Amino acid sequence: MAAGTGGHGAGAPERPYELVVFGASGFTGQFVVEEVARAAASGELRGALRWAVAGRSRQKLQAVLDRAAEKLGKAAVGPEVGVLLCDVDDAASLAAMARQTRLVLNCVGPYRFFGEPVIEACVENGASHIDISGEPQFLEGMYLKYNEKAAEKGVYVIGSCGFDSIPADMGVLYTRDKLKGTLTAVESFLKVKSGPEGTCIHDGTWKSAVYGLADQDNLKKLRKKIGYAPVPVVGAKLKRRGLVFYSPEFKEYSIPFMGSDASVVKRSQRYVHTELQETPVQYGAYVNIGGLGSVMKLMFAGILFLLLVKFSFGRKLLTKYPEFFSAGHFTKKGPTQKQMDGTSFTITFFGEGYTEGQDPQSGKPNVKICTEVKGPEPGYIATPIAMVQAAVSLLEDATCLPKQGGVYSPGAAFCKTKLIDRLNKRGIEFSVISKPEV
Repeated sequence: MAAGTGGHGAGAPERPYELVVFGASGFTGQFVVEEVARAAASGELRGALRWAVAGRSRQKLQAVLDRAAEKLGKAAVGPEVGVLLCDVDDAASLAAMARQTRLVLNCVGPYRFFGEPVIEACVENGASHIDISGEPQFLEGMYLKYNEKAAEKGVYVIGSCGFDSIPADMGVLYTRDKLKGTLTAVESFLKVKSGPEGTCIHDGTWKSAVYGLADQDNLKKLRKKIGYAPVPVVGAKLKRRGLVFYSPEFKEYSIPFMGSDASVVKRSQRYVHTELQETPVQYGAYVNIGGLGSVMKLMFAGILFLLLVKFSFGRKLLTKYPEFFSAGHFTKKGPTQKQMDGTSFTITFFGEGYTEGQDPQSGKPNVKICTEVKGPEPGYIATPIAMVQAAVSLLEDATCLPKQGGVYSPGAAFCKTKLIDRLNKRGIEFSVISKPEV
């Protein structure tokens, strides 16, 4: 394994584990465990991976390991896999977990309620931390509170390493790297396709959305407190689209994407501008929703959601009956294996910029490019792949990470690593659809 994270240099005793999956027996955690077991067995790391699972119940953790072994066609995942008992409400148990590993993969959400104690334990005890949060308030709040301390300790805290927001964040960087010239603006369009069984999402994601939208005002206050340096607009200003618009490229209607992608990409672009002195890219994120019938249904559901989310009794109703208020898209059970197998996503990126030698500050963009990121079911197949490959990149590509520790977005942390190559090999595929056209 590469030397690297964790603030414990030469002479420091080696930690028993390189990676611990915390919340391993949760709905998403079980799929992350399967993906870690697959990565450990595949020989894609430079040495044997020492890893463990962590949570409250030994019995449940063992059951998850047994299931992972079964998926790999083995009798067991191996005696070297540790089982650690700890609880998000028990700070001492979290500290004990963090002291034993170089990296924690945190699968316990909603992160606004359960995320900070784990980050605090990791930073205090010299372990890096990766999560799959799509909650901007949490992600940026953790930057405000822990960036300096993480830098002091030499550890990396990297949020949104699942479907939110690795495909979008790395997709913008990929598009930039494929354009000969200066990329100045990108719009992305997400399309999720489901099979005959349909698709649904576990209600943990629904809860994060409910509380995130209820807390929008606090996000504005938080950003004022952080005092971000403004990201300059280079090239022609990217116009914001309306709430609903017809997209001729896809022959269907689109709406702004409500996830964390836009805010995460902006943080990465601020980093590449301020720290790497590269041209920042403007970004807009959208999702394709279908024909007029889909628009009407979504508008009705959206108005009801926004009305209820403002009041505590409304939030209670929304979180108690996710299936009813989301028209079956979110359920307490989550998707079946058949539903997951039949679902896939595609994100199409339309970029524009200026050819080499052309000044982006004068004249209109004169070159276009179209790229794509596609992959399997987003929530419980693509997310574990993205999270685990981010972990592998953190452990294996240590010399390519930012020079000092801190709280980073995926694009900032991984822009110089082999993460995109690793994702390509695992079925989250980045490709150029149409070469730059002048």
